Amino acid sequence: MTEYTVEFVGTGETIEVADTETILSSCFDEGIAQEYSCRVGMCLACSAEIVEGEVTQPAARGLTDEEAEEYALTCMARPQSDLKLDRGKYPPSIEDDAATAAGEGDGAAADDD
Repeated sequence: MTEYTVEFVGTGETIEVADTETILSSCFDEGIAQEYSCRVGMCLACSAEIVEGEVTQPAARGLTDEEAEEYALTCMARPQSDLKLDRGKYPPSIEDDAATAAGEGDGAAADDD
């Protein structure tokens, strides 16, 4: 078992995480508030941008292969090196989905003029 340092950018929070543990479980152990919901790699609530370092997250089904190189789902991700993560950053597919959902209502109502 190897331990790696995980630093959360902009928060001053740093934890040690074993390569056999998820980042989220280590956050719980250390009393660090980390958003999460499903805990099975689907909802993306626990997403963080990988600023530096590498993770393994084979069960992160909510991410595309490309997104999994740049984003970590902390409920699934296990460190493979020291890491710097920016919490609350979501992959472009999520932002695109949110923009599409917001735009779905535009023009849906009939114009009475």
